[in-house]
Amino acid sequence: MIWTGLSSACMVAAALVHSALGYRRLIAPLLRSREGPLADALVRRIVRFAWHATSVLMLVSAAAVSWPGTPKGLLTAIGAAWLATGLFNAAYTKGRHIAWPVLSAAGLFALIGGFS
Repeated sequence: MIWTGLSSACMVAAALVHSALGYRRLIAPLLRSREGPLADALVRRIVRFAWHATSVLMLVSAAAVSWPGTPKGLLTAIGAAWLATGLFNAAYTKGRHIAWPVLSAAGLFALIGGFS
């Protein structure tokens, strides 16, 4: 129970930081450029929607991990996906992206919860 709670907390933290800080520091300046495909208002709306939809899906993962009676197989699948995402993020950005430790921890904690 402690492991799934820790996993869920990491997922919620990642979702909140992604939605607020990521939007402010990455997406908003990008959308203001209005160059290339971003000149189209529909494209800007889709990018904004997709950014925040990712945060919502992170929260759904957190709910699934912390939900009482979640099947161990689902915990394992969610944990593996988050851990793989965190490790790929670390490798791809050479450790410079701030999210990889939290993504990896969320996955690792869910995996431990799934195997215990």
